[in-house]
Amino acid sequence: MEIFGSTFDDSVFEESRNRVAAVLPTYEPKLCEPEWFCQDGHIEDALEEQKTLKFRGDLAYRRKQYQVALDEYMSCLTLLPAGNTSVKRDVLEGIARCCCHLGRKEDALSACEKLRLEISNTCHLTCVLQLEWSIHEHHRDLTNSISSLQQLCCLHPYHSGYWLNLAMSYQRLLESERCLEKQCEDQMQTNNILNLKTIMCFIRTRLLIEILRIQQFSFVLENSQKVLQEVEEALQVLHPNEKMLQTVSEVMSEDLNPEKMREENQDGESLSGLYIKDFDDRWWTKFYTKLQKTTTLSMHTIPVDR
Repeated sequence: MEIFGSTFDDSVFEESRNRVAAVLPTYEPKLCEPEWFCQDGHIEDALEEQKTLKFRGDLAYRRKQYQVALDEYMSCLTLLPAGNTSVKRDVLEGIARCCCHLGRKEDALSACEKLRLEISNTCHLTCVLQLEWSIHEHHRDLTNSISSLQQLCCLHPYHSGYWLNLAMSYQRLLESERCLEKQCEDQMQTNNILNLKTIMCFIRTRLLIEILRIQQFSFVLENSQKVLQEVEEALQVLHPNEKMLQTVSEVMSEDLNPEKMREENQDGESLSGLYIKDFDDRWWTKFYTKLQKTTTLSMHTIPVDR
């Protein structure tokens, strides 16, 4: 007795026996000569022309031929379709960097504003802020450089590099303010605030590095140790007292919980619903208010000689 379904009709397999094996086409990769995009000649394919102009611009920029690179980038930009946002971002960044090197700061920042229109996530925003910061740094615009770094610190509050650069920028601004011949009362107050902000950023840098170096090894750990040494030397120049250091450390370490730091990683997240609190509101105002209260309390507790 046969079990139902236990036998097969041989005709089912006849097709597979007689099937001729399919012949796959041979893959032939496209071979390009070095710097093929530099060859003169009419290019009929629009996509090929875009790539050619982009590559020419990249090569000219690498050779520091910034005007040539700018011309190639501008020509490429006019040919790009609206939907090709990734290449458009690259080209606009190239335009901004070329204009920066050519001394055309406003044109460079204008390209950055166009880049902002193409932003769709936090990685794009970070790139634009870093680009703006490099432009301000190139033109020695400390005020706007600090503004860009403040935004980067708000977007990436656990990035020690941004905090270190912000501290160093504050320090440079403080040194330039101290070089002024006339030191009126308002100027002295401004210098005191800059001094406090510099200390605040250096302390934040130190706290972040101390947390991160637990998981570091080799040259990465060596670099962290070197940065910590530089931070300590910078703090010694600023002469903060122990009470101030304690207050700064308390305020700047309130959100430094390893679990929270992992949860708040925003790399690549969409900008929809993203809220970035103002730098002063998030850190400076809190620290300054607490410092004033501490100072007032200390003054009341000091015995007065009669």
